[in-house]
Amino acid sequence: MDTAKQEILSKVPEVTLIFWIMKILATTLGETGGDAVSMSMNLGYLVSTGLFAAIFIVAVIAQISAKRFHPVPYWTTIIATTTVGTTLADFADRSLGIGYAGGTIILFAFLMTSLFMGYRALGSVAVDTISSPKSEMFYWITIMFSQTLGTALGDWTADTAGLGYSGGAIVFSAMLAILATAYYRTTISRTTLFWSAFILTRPLGAVFGDFLDKPISRGGLALSRYSASVALFVLIASCILIFSQKAAKQRH
Repeated sequence: MDTAKQEILSKVPEVTLIFWIMKILATTLGETGGDAVSMSMNLGYLVSTGLFAAIFIVAVIAQISAKRFHPVPYWTTIIATTTVGTTLADFADRSLGIGYAGGTIILFAFLMTSLFMGYRALGSVAVDTISSPKSEMFYWITIMFSQTLGTALGDWTADTAGLGYSGGAIVFSAMLAILATAYYRTTISRTTLFWSAFILTRPLGAVFGDFLDKPISRGGLALSRYSASVALFVLIASCILIFSQKAAKQRH
């Protein structure tokens, strides 16, 4: 298969430094944006989840229907997964009373099940094999679970574990640094490292988003959720405009 054909079939971006920067920005936006709609607009977790779920479905359909990778629909779908993940996790943890620990355990089980079923059905869960509608559907369902898990895990670490938002950010940043070191210094499966990093960037974004908009009395900066969300959106849009993102190369 020639390179041109590979690029046509690629539907996800290359995993580069700018990819991870945008992923953290998107997950932070998901936290501030989700809280802005569910809390600041007083729509509640359930209604907000329904609203964001509808946006997510439309975004996924548009992304899968696209003939080739394009950063705008891709990152729109990523943001949609992280906003619905925020309100869904909050609904399960708080409204249903499952709690942060219970929500984290349940969502982790769902995520592992999704990865296992994807591997059984597709033969691989490597990001560079995402080319068909079937593999894309698995990819986005798995991402959805990882984004929801990240919200619960971030809240659990910051609140229940008592580390606070800055402490939680330090913990998850350190874990990501360990994964980065493992990528360059070990032969650990790149697929395992990718999904581990993808999962951990979500709680990092969650605690950072909470740090931006939560009250000073709770360890936050008490910034407006609306202004923080707009600023993060502008940063993501700027990254799309400034940095060229190529489609991930498909395996032969």
